[in-house]
Amino acid sequence: MTSVHTSTQEQDARAVASPEWARTRGGLPEPPERPIAWSMLSRALSVPLILGLVCFLPAVIAAQPGSGVKDTAYWLQLVLTCYAGARLATMILSTRRRLLQGVFWMFVYIAMGVAPFAQVVIGQTPTPMVGPRQDLITAVALVLVGCAAFDLGALLASRRPLRRRTPSPRSPGGGQAVAHPLRLRLLVLLAFAASAFYVMKLGGPSVFFSSRQEINETVAASGVVSEGSNVGSAFVKGFGQVPALLALLFYTRRLATSYRARRTPSTALVWVALVALNLVVNNPVSNARYWFLTVLMAFVFTAFPSSAAIYRVVLATGVVGALVVFPYADKFRYDDEAQRPAQSASVFEPLVTKDYDQMVMFANTISWVDTRGHTYGRQLSGSALFFVPRAVWSGKPEDTGVRVGQWMGLRMTNLSAPLWTEFWVDFGASGVIGGLALIGYVVARTDRRYALAVTRAGPGPGSVLAVAAPLIAGYTFILLRGPLLQAAGKLAIAALCLLLISTFKERRTARRR
Repeated sequence: MTSVHTSTQEQDARAVASPEWARTRGGLPEPPERPIAWSMLSRALSVPLILGLVCFLPAVIAAQPGSGVKDTAYWLQLVLTCYAGARLATMILSTRRRLLQGVFWMFVYIAMGVAPFAQVVIGQTPTPMVGPRQDLITAVALVLVGCAAFDLGALLASRRPLRRRTPSPRSPGGGQAVAHPLRLRLLVLLAFAASAFYVMKLGGPSVFFSSRQEINETVAASGVVSEGSNVGSAFVKGFGQVPALLALLFYTRRLATSYRARRTPSTALVWVALVALNLVVNNPVSNARYWFLTVLMAFVFTAFPSSAAIYRVVLATGVVGALVVFPYADKFRYDDEAQRPAQSASVFEPLVTKDYDQMVMFANTISWVDTRGHTYGRQLSGSALFFVPRAVWSGKPEDTGVRVGQWMGLRMTNLSAPLWTEFWVDFGASGVIGGLALIGYVVARTDRRYALAVTRAGPGPGSVLAVAAPLIAGYTFILLRGPLLQAAGKLAIAALCLLLISTFKERRTARRR
């Protein structure tokens, strides 16, 4: 029985280190509950938070003037919004951090709930809906069913205990991957070399502080883009940005969790240099907003690995930021002449005129599939084999959003293809249900592993999962928004870098504080 004066972190360490307690739980122990003070605070915040997300905001949107009709699509969209709001509130108020699940529900609430509901009420969509109204009803119903399948997968994952291999002298970290010190230094060298090549290829650092439009034009004129294929530019840009971000995250975790690292001048100097490098290649001026959101969230969750307050603040303020800030954050995407003026008579008008086309594009994808049939894995195989040039694979599938936009006759085909549509195009309703259930299962298991990795009794400052999970959490917005073919490149580069630096042979000296 621990003393009442024992700190929470010491209780965590003793709980994880206790093999008897682990055996009684059937595997790896769960992180201990938060103190009673937070439980009381959670109860105090639960009522206004749930009422705000589930009742107040949908009611305010429903009261907006517009030409929308209250048909089946309206009521299904309202149910989806309230359901996602309730699940998001659960994630925020949970005594245990569910990082990936929380980000998933934040995206669903905003992009598949609030924004489409505002579009239905006002009667306006970011892109035209070319099919019948019934396709929109089907789209909303499938998203709702997919969310239920995601919850089912997460529930199944929570019923299975986490198990790990028996610790051995060769694996003192209990089988958890850690960054090999020498390979991590090589990753830093790769980051500076690849980013330097990327910067020089585009004409110097000044280009990265002009506009995203100029970046795209420079890439097109640099010679790395071949006709009909973007594989070359994707690799140059991916290796110019991802290793730099990963190296920064690993050094940030070392400084945040290791007293020895903070007392080592070389570690601090490398971290400062990596910050400067990322300010060039990953700044918000010349990069897509979703990518900068990935960088920001990954850095915050890595810098504050065990802060429940930061986790809850990010999820809670993310809703406000998505509704108010995000639609206007494209100020630097175009130069002064091409930049679109921001005109809004209502705070909800940006939700129906700019970025949130996910639900209507799902409806258009259903209409497109009705004319040609399902592809039975072809679209997903194109995303998995994104690195194969079209010169080698002449029949390589295009982005789902691009294909649907071309079928619609649109000139601008940079359209979203949310994850639900990718499963629908290949496998229909069974693909949506099975795919989201599998994702829910994997995400819930990863959240539980991550909660253990960020405790003091975890594998230490070099934990790979403690860095990978925040990166994936930020990148979840890109994966869910789609298309997958565009999102696969940077994700694969990150996975390759993590694989190259990972080891299961954690040195005992790395665990010293």
